[in-house]
Amino acid sequence: MPRHGKKYSDSVKNTDLAVYYDPTKALELVKASAKAKFDETVELAVRLNLDPRQADQQIRGAVVLPHGTGVSRSVLVFAKGDKAKEAEEAGADFVGAEDMVEKIQGGWFGFDVAVATPDMMGLVGKLGRILGPKGLMPNPKTGTVSNDVTKAIQDIKAGKVEYRLDKAANIHCRIGKASFDLNKLVENYLTILEILVKAKPAAAKGQYMKSVTVSSTMGPGVKINPLKPLG
Repeated sequence: MPRHGKKYSDSVKNTDLAVYYDPTKALELVKASAKAKFDETVELAVRLNLDPRQADQQIRGAVVLPHGTGVSRSVLVFAKGDKAKEAEEAGADFVGAEDMVEKIQGGWFGFDVAVATPDMMGLVGKLGRILGPKGLMPNPKTGTVSNDVTKAIQDIKAGKVEYRLDKAANIHCRIGKASFDLNKLVENYLTILEILVKAKPAAAKGQYMKSVTVSSTMGPGVKINPLKPLG
């Protein structure tokens, strides 16, 4: 049996792990369970009734949360000329081309998100085996391959989160911090859930959402009714 700390055990006492809550109550319990000395991240986990091996059942994208994530993210932009200057003016933390490719090939990963203009993808493609496994490869589906580098950077800085079906048919993403007002967490949660509902593949059969859980970094998972995930 796994052993948990006192704070976790105290949190569990206030949460019935067998009950499915509505979103607002679930997030209220998550906030109450966040007892760590740091501002815990609130995370969402959704298990979908999809087969990740099938191309027509893949889900991937990005969305800007209305209240951000509470996490500051550094942005690297692969661009040249006017687009490089635009990226710098838009607040990119790092901007470059061949120099950045060489730096990454040398083992540098001092950024959280990579953005590239379309004309740079031939160069950035050399980093596929390095950035791909780390989830850092620029991709048009997530808005990180774009000529509008200003918007791409602003969206990321404003609280853009990416979501992607993993090999176990789960979607994991952060929806804020435990210090957020409850209504802000609920609005962030609903924004992502509505996107996932709209993204339901035509090939999906049966009950689409098998489980929906929210939790803080150190707290227990709180279940939300998967048949009524939007409340």
